[in-house]
Amino acid sequence: MMKLLGIISILLGMSLSAVGQYRNPIIPGFHPDPSICRVGDDFYVVNSSFQYFPGVPVYHSKDLVNWELTGNVLDRESQLPLKGANSWLGIYAPTIRHHNGTYYMITTNVGNGGNFMVTAKSPRGPWSEPKWLKQGGIDPSLYFENGRCYMVSNPDNTIMLCQIDPATGRQLSPSKALWQGTGGRYPEGPHIYKKDGYYYLLISEGGTEMAHSLTIARSRKIDGPYEANPANPLLTHCSMAGQTNPIQGTGHGDLVQAEDGSWWIVFLGYRNFGGSYHHLGRETYLAPVEWKEGEWPVVNGGQPVDTLMSAETTPRFCESQPKSGRHIRTTFDKPLGPEWVYIQNPDSAHYEQFRGKLRLTASLSSLTDNQRPTFVGRRQESPVFTAETRVDFEESLRGDEAGLTVYQINDGHADLCLCQTRQGMTVALKMTMKSVSFVKKSVSIPNTVCSLRVRSDGKMYYFDYSLDGNAFVTLDKVDCALLSTEVVGGFTGMTIGMYATLNRSYTGNGKTYADFDYFDYVEQ
Repeated sequence: MMKLLGIISILLGMSLSAVGQYRNPIIPGFHPDPSICRVGDDFYVVNSSFQYFPGVPVYHSKDLVNWELTGNVLDRESQLPLKGANSWLGIYAPTIRHHNGTYYMITTNVGNGGNFMVTAKSPRGPWSEPKWLKQGGIDPSLYFENGRCYMVSNPDNTIMLCQIDPATGRQLSPSKALWQGTGGRYPEGPHIYKKDGYYYLLISEGGTEMAHSLTIARSRKIDGPYEANPANPLLTHCSMAGQTNPIQGTGHGDLVQAEDGSWWIVFLGYRNFGGSYHHLGRETYLAPVEWKEGEWPVVNGGQPVDTLMSAETTPRFCESQPKSGRHIRTTFDKPLGPEWVYIQNPDSAHYEQFRGKLRLTASLSSLTDNQRPTFVGRRQESPVFTAETRVDFEESLRGDEAGLTVYQINDGHADLCLCQTRQGMTVALKMTMKSVSFVKKSVSIPNTVCSLRVRSDGKMYYFDYSLDGNAFVTLDKVDCALLSTEVVGGFTGMTIGMYATLNRSYTGNGKTYADFDYFDYVEQ
């Protein structure tokens, strides 16, 4: 009996410490600057949203691997003014924290107000109106201890600390310099943690491109002085070991401890396709962390993080990630879900749902003009996907257009659209790349109703149309690299959406609108 019990004990120990596997990124596509907090056995992640409304998506997980979008923190214009925002402006890196029954989200609205904080009793909201903060810089974070609330951010390329009132946002102490990092450019994204009597300060350096990295310092006192980790950087793929990895630009992370005591880090990175080009944007990745008592944390055993990960401390969940693609159909017979976003604050008069259709009233602003264009879309979350819709553009005049757009930035997008011309209705593929806009290809069609489809294999976008909704014809294709951050700029990622634009010389009083029947998004 004793021998049997011993065998059972050994087997149980083996099962608890067995190596599990999971796939990165855990939140794919345009989901940069992740911040994480745990409350009980629930994990929450928030991401940057830049010029898109609503802002700061919130993801929930029980296991760190499978994530569900539950909503957006900033879903009212009073919380999120985005006038003139583009891919360089809007909402930068948020931080989410929980303290004494309240959730806090702190972030920066670049171009429309600066640093602010909102609070809620549930991460699903509703979230409060903004509490604007005095200390400048970007990427603010919060740390709570002994009834005090501390804020860190990076004015003047220096990580600065001050005490604030969490109820009002009022600054209670002068800002004090903590650290400037190890010499890399743009020290930013600071987070403070306390472990084994040390305050640890985790930051990003190098800029959010190839040289991106995570570095860490510690101090016995929260206001320093801070001593740098001799083994910095804590994580980077700008190295001999990481240079051929499919994941690049790793940095901007946040640490979390699971209920079983294991430590993990979420961070951003991007995947290159077709050479040194990335078009999906910066994504959210996960890696195990070894953090022995009194010692420095070590990410993934000091090795680069890969798309297929193994971890001895992987909890029970790692085999449970879905291995097949998703097919999501939106039929417009109910309010749009939290995955749908607009460029800047939408004009509600331009969006109407009725009888299972979405009516987009064309705006004078084009996607390139970037002045509240009529657009609604979703993030591209897989390199291999198909998006399809059917549009009726009967109510249009010469020069108007409506259709599907593959959108990276206001001066970097490809549009498959119906257009009224002197010869009648056409299907056209229009390209905007920096200061150049042109019609890549167009064909005449006999009526005003057409199905539009965009497909990608990760290297090319293929643009198709169908008159009967069944037999599709490929109009043309575009190399994904031409819409990458490296070519057209920005650092967000691709969104796939529907749009409608008026002829720029329009002077009438009527309305041009397009009716969309559905939107299919299929991943492989």
